[in-house]
Amino acid sequence: KEISRTLRAAAFREAAPFSHIKQDWMEKKMNYDCLILSGGDCCTVPEELRQASFVIACDRGWKYAEQLGVKPDLIVGDFDSSSPPKTDTAVAFLPTRKDDTDTMYAVRTALDKGYRKIAIACAFGGRLDHTVANLQSAAYVVSHGGICRLIGENTEAFACTATSAIFPRREGWSLSVFALSDACTGVTIKGTKFECEGVILTNAFPLGVSNVWESERAVITVESGILMVIQSKLKNGEHI
Repeated sequence: KEISRTLRAAAFREAAPFSHIKQDWMEKKMNYDCLILSGGDCCTVPEELRQASFVIACDRGWKYAEQLGVKPDLIVGDFDSSSPPKTDTAVAFLPTRKDDTDTMYAVRTALDKGYRKIAIACAFGGRLDHTVANLQSAAYVVSHGGICRLIGENTEAFACTATSAIFPRREGWSLSVFALSDACTGVTIKGTKFECEGVILTNAFPLGVSNVWESERAVITVESGILMVIQSKLKNGEHI
């Protein structure tokens, strides 16, 4: 294991530096335009996300909204995982035969309404295929000019491109980066155990998995491509 860590560090050091970054996110707490409650496991929703301008609940997400005390502006779904709600909130009934998942339909609706800072809560913990679909939905947001944050009880993810993002230190959590597009260029990570500058990540090799903070904040930069930054809570006795 130590050899693999050494090889990874060497690969990071040998990469060439990048040039230009367009944006800088998360220097201070991000305000999100739209909150989507997906159908994974119900999770705590941070207060800043509850202040979103528009809230969409997907299928059983309307039940999560009730549990969390969040009032949706729109409920969407084919309701194959819950019964339809009896509510005065607007409901979009979707067919079971469709190209979009319920969450993807919500994402497309949010984008059509002009929202570009989108958070998807209750995004993890359910079926693996639905989790992958949510990750791809986040990539869709980024490919249409936005950023996307995904929230679960023990996992958070942030999808972005052409960005420099700051992640405050979290004790007992890991920090990983993955390419959602074929390749991400100019990937630089500072303030962590394994740092790099100007690395190229591909979606066929998990070079960026399992990092951890060594300062009060990690700064992660990507020049091009869709990058996914994942923070995961470590289990008892687990360390990096």
